[in-house]
Amino acid sequence: MPECLGGMVMEDCKGFSRRAVLRAGAVVAAGAGGFVPTRFAIGNTAKVKVGFLLPYSGTYAGLGEAITNGFKLALEERGGKLGGRDVQFIAVDDESNPAKGPENTNKLVTGETVDFVVGPVHSGVALGMVKVVRETGTIAVIANAGAGAATGPLCAPNIFRTSFTNWQTAFPMGKVAVDRGMKNVVTMSWKYAAGEEAVNGFEQGFTKAGGKVAKQILVPFPQEEFQANLTEIASLKPDGVFVFFAGSGALKFVKDYAAAGLKSIPLMGPGFLTDGVLKAQGDAAEGVLTTLHYADALDTPENTSFRAAYRKAFSKEADVYAVQGYDSAQLLFQGMGAVKGDAGAKAELIAAMEKAVIKSPRGTFTLSKAHNPVQDIYLRQVKGGQEVVVGVADKALADPAIGCKMG
Repeated sequence: MPECLGGMVMEDCKGFSRRAVLRAGAVVAAGAGGFVPTRFAIGNTAKVKVGFLLPYSGTYAGLGEAITNGFKLALEERGGKLGGRDVQFIAVDDESNPAKGPENTNKLVTGETVDFVVGPVHSGVALGMVKVVRETGTIAVIANAGAGAATGPLCAPNIFRTSFTNWQTAFPMGKVAVDRGMKNVVTMSWKYAAGEEAVNGFEQGFTKAGGKVAKQILVPFPQEEFQANLTEIASLKPDGVFVFFAGSGALKFVKDYAAAGLKSIPLMGPGFLTDGVLKAQGDAAEGVLTTLHYADALDTPENTSFRAAYRKAFSKEADVYAVQGYDSAQLLFQGMGAVKGDAGAKAELIAAMEKAVIKSPRGTFTLSKAHNPVQDIYLRQVKGGQEVVVGVADKALADPAIGCKMG
């Protein structure tokens, strides 16, 4: 039989049913990990093990905390159970370190034999995680990292995404920029998967609409010294600047941009440029344009109730990261409900997750054949210290998932 799940090369699985492939995968996983997952029996009191592979220190620590909080809030609202079973959480600080991605994933998958892995934030860590779960068959829900390859060439039946791809949150801004009269733009980001995919996604949309990128500037991750780059941007005199930064890097870049006297040049980026750090950015963020699959100010019953519940539970405001954690739990809740808590019923569980309709604070979304969210991308602008929804930049946008052989 071909190595359908061990290597997750789906094109080698022709002639085998999806169910057969997944059942065989359990055997492959057993050979790799030294254990055979037992199917959940009715009446079994064993807890479902959910492993968090998230940053709890460093630049992205706040993002990891928000995802964790959002997940736990969704679960609490649904009685604290998945498919009728209690849940045990096991958290590993991934340190946003791609080199430790496989090792830290194995701590959860092999060391703790978790049923599900949720995370990470950093795209480089996600690629390491994907390599491990492809081999073991463990179901993973990417709760933030936008690395396109994870649901592109590395896609697999057991890998899902409840967040976005880096391309998806950046591509729509290209047309927005041209529509606003920008023809010559500088792009800038950290030099790693997320940043490069985002600026390339923007450039694709921008050039398609008739614009031209004057220069792409890449700086080492997680460098936060931008003065030399800002001086260069000023000398290039572009019509606009598109950047990808998040967390403390986003906070500092926006403040430095304003301090350098560049506010007359429109600043754009995916929503991570302001999400979670807008209050700290203060007046420096005024006028910043962003595109994202969520906005704090979305006026829907789901978003209103979510934000109120989050504020009550954690004494802070929710952000996009909390939404993604919340929706990761919603996806698992639907899947585990369909199999009545039988986490070992991989084929049925995966099929149920593929068909999920998530009523999210961001708006209802479904999943593509590559397991990416098919979702609206909003255009937002900071006005009066608030993130204002200007409109929908792209309706029901799906990542092209180039290289994915599923479906």
